[in-house]
Amino acid sequence: FFFRFQVWWSSSVEFEKSFTTMGIDLKAGGRRTGHKSSMKVIKTANPYNRLLIKLYKFLARRTDSKFCETVAKRLHMSRINAPPMGLNRLAKYMSKKENQTAVIVGKVTDDVRMLECPKLSVCALAFTENARKRIVAAGGECITFDQLALRSPTGANTVLLRGPQSRAALAHFGKRTSVNNPHAYDGVKPYVRSKGRKFEKARGRRKSRGFKV
Repeated sequence: FFFRFQVWWSSSVEFEKSFTTMGIDLKAGGRRTGHKSSMKVIKTANPYNRLLIKLYKFLARRTDSKFCETVAKRLHMSRINAPPMGLNRLAKYMSKKENQTAVIVGKVTDDVRMLECPKLSVCALAFTENARKRIVAAGGECITFDQLALRSPTGANTVLLRGPQSRAALAHFGKRTSVNNPHAYDGVKPYVRSKGRKFEKARGRRKSRGFKV
């Protein structure tokens, strides 16, 4: 009896092990490869940006500054997620913030609609030629991120700004499915062939057919 129990016990343990160390079904889905976060791997080939990422990761680690952490994260972003900012918008955001430096992890561009440029202190990755000329002519300054790191390692007296994302695809982006606000999807543009009686007017587009968004 003891021998039979031992055999049964060992076989059940082996059976459990076979389930706990299950293999990967390569045909069905395969291994997830090539999905490393861009925060772990620096993807840009620009040597200046690569050094800036190293610098701000170091500052974020050694100073516990949320500013440095955010700048490091934004330096990793793709160009489409780091849109440029025009001078007019920049001046509007900095209207009542004297003695503070505007920080944009992106490019600053000129805006011909703005007739007079106020005095601004701006730190950005790049400036267009006309934007730089106008800022300097108004008595302001254009500084780089390494200069900012020496002047304000923790981001004191700075205003961190972002340019507007205005891609055509953004008109089609909705909210997450857990949002229960009935007007959450009002501004979301559906991908439909045409707008009319015959096109996608059933479930999800009429209250009488389940729900309406």
